[in-house]
Amino acid sequence: MDRLKAYLLGFIIVLLAIAGGIVWYGGWRLLLQVILVIGFLGVTLVLGFFSALTLYAESWKYGALLTIFTAISAYGLYLSFKWQKLNVVAGIIVFFLLIVVFGIWYISEPDLGLVDRFKSAESLEKAGKYRQAARKYEKAGKYEKAAEMYLKLGWLESAAWAYEKAGKYEKAAEIYERLYEEEKDTYYLKEAHEYWKKAGNMERAAKVLERYAEEEPWFWEDVAKLYEELNNEEKAREAWLKALEYYKKEAEEEGVFWEDVGNVARKLGMEELAREAYRRFLEYCLKEAQEDPMWWKHVAEAYEYLGEKEKAEEARKKYEEYRRRITKANEETSKFPEEKGE
Repeated sequence: MDRLKAYLLGFIIVLLAIAGGIVWYGGWRLLLQVILVIGFLGVTLVLGFFSALTLYAESWKYGALLTIFTAISAYGLYLSFKWQKLNVVAGIIVFFLLIVVFGIWYISEPDLGLVDRFKSAESLEKAGKYRQAARKYEKAGKYEKAAEMYLKLGWLESAAWAYEKAGKYEKAAEIYERLYEEEKDTYYLKEAHEYWKKAGNMERAAKVLERYAEEEPWFWEDVAKLYEELNNEEKAREAWLKALEYYKKEAEEEGVFWEDVGNVARKLGMEELAREAYRRFLEYCLKEAQEDPMWWKHVAEAYEYLGEKEKAEEARKKYEEYRRRITKANEETSKFPEEKGE
């Protein structure tokens, strides 16, 4: 048993002991009276605090309402303490329970007015109250109708969400494309791509991802792979060429991208460019390995690319030796002093 459970168990035992003592001293009536007094006292203090707070904030309507509730609770406290008019006490308890139930019901639909809560979604739609109708349709699980209401309101993202819930992924995708046209935010293209995939329209997904890659070029490789899945060799090659162009530009600034240049060039049959890229990747890795032996792993890969198996094996041995040193050092530092003494 953990400490929290022990504390809870101890607290429950103390409460039961106190309750048993009260029953032993004054019977069940006294226990009920104590419970009522403590309950009404707590409610009165809480309501009184919020009454003062709302009045201080000059929220007179809610302040006055809370003051009335505080007074009712205080009266219930008085009657419980005096043990008088128990039927009134019961009425006050029922009153507060109804208030709580009403509050939960009201909060469950915060966008709806009191009258609108009793109207159907269809009647709200006919009245032109599309926001309220959408909430009603959502609650009934009619997400496609909710989406139609959001479209009438011009709330495109809410409409896309509703169409997604309805399983109408193609309509959600169309909305995200429309949002991109209006907002010019590439996030919407990425979302449209995902929803076209969910809708099973891979051709449309590829076209949207292509538009996305035009602004975020590191996605050209994903575009190429998607067109390969669609057996569209011409579009795949176009995307691979653009990916190659992007990686070459990045490699000039950060040498680690020469590996990507080599891989894409080899895929496109540009063997001379591929070898040159792998050679430059090797130079980059050898330089990095002088500072961080972890790079010997990539040195080995670069030699493999170039077909120099013996040098690749030598580099791999250096990497394995480095790993053994690191593993041994970690084992030693993880031991406690007393374990070392043993």
